[in-house]
Amino acid sequence: MKRVLGIIPARGGSKGVPRKNIREVAGKPLIAYSIMAAQSSRLLTRCIVSTDDTETAEISAALGCEVMERPAELAQDDTPTVSVVKHIFERLESEDELFDYGLVLQPTSPLRTGLDIDSALQALFQSDADSIVSVYQVSDHHPARMYKLNNGLLTPLDEKFASARRQELPPIYHRNGAIYAFRRSLLDKDTLLGNRILPYIMEEDRSLNIDTEYDLVLADFVLSRKK
Repeated sequence: MKRVLGIIPARGGSKGVPRKNIREVAGKPLIAYSIMAAQSSRLLTRCIVSTDDTETAEISAALGCEVMERPAELAQDDTPTVSVVKHIFERLESEDELFDYGLVLQPTSPLRTGLDIDSALQALFQSDADSIVSVYQVSDHHPARMYKLNNGLLTPLDEKFASARRQELPPIYHRNGAIYAFRRSLLDKDTLLGNRILPYIMEEDRSLNIDTEYDLVLADFVLSRKK
């Protein structure tokens, strides 16, 4: 049986949306949706919230999720996620708790489900890929529809597809932040992705990632309607 460690990174500081991980969304703290998704997964062996924030820790524990205190030096604006993940793996491995795979669930992706987690993990298990990352297919924001400024004038970002019809554009995918699953061995190379990355394709309407106050309002609307 493959052992998978789920990690929900939730530091207290956030410049864009203050306290966003515990802000109320459709009657629940934002982080609750990631915890509930992890709890409904059949393939996760264990799930831990990594936080430096007391209130986040208390809320997570009340929701039934294990919590590990994050050292202050790993809770800075520029702290790489891989460092946070390695801290937890190394702590558990020092207690002879070993895992084959890791899974990062960002609390800013409230529309990801336990089924998404299991589907992504199953795809990774059955492949020789290093990792799997959730994405959605870009439509209106395709790079062919984007421009840069050249001496104050609009210039197509990609001249090759500047005049192409929508049907002629190659599929382009964007990371949505919901799922990052990887083989444990990647941590020895200080990466969560490796070279061979599988896509886990989600619908765009379930790919909301909370970066702004507007995103919070939108998430509240969507999740309230789901109830």
